Amino acid sequence: MPALDLTTETSRRQMKNHVFVILAVIANTLGNFLLTLGMRAIDFKLSASPIDYIRIFANPWIDVGVILLIVWLVAQLSLLSWADLSYVLPITAASYVLTAVLGKLFLAESISILRWSGILLISVGVTTVIGTSPKARLSAEEMVP
Repeated sequence: MPALDLTTETSRRQMKNHVFVILAVIANTLGNFLLTLGMRAIDFKLSASPIDYIRIFANPWIDVGVILLIVWLVAQLSLLSWADLSYVLPITAASYVLTAVLGKLFLAESISILRWSGILLISVGVTTVIGTSPKARLSAEEMVP
């Protein structure tokens, strides 16, 4: 009976990990995408006036982008509280891949073959790390027989 509870607990931890990774990746990708949309819409220029920077928040794309990046930060901090840094950063790098795809599809960005090669390399790294445990050293309770 205890093995079943241990398996259930491990399954819950895995589910929590997957949910927070997906949340971090999606929030980061969409947050940065919306910030780009908003900044391009207002055609912002560098300014010495703080008022000009406050006016940025009159754009709803920027507001939603900032909220999503706050969600990303909370998800990232949560992941870092239980998973290794060497797991969290590579696994959440999937947002770089998705951001490039959104830029190509919706912002008509031109992406060079060299940049696509780098994106492919990131994808290989994400795929490699996703098959590993979030923690390098598991406690006795976390090990499933």
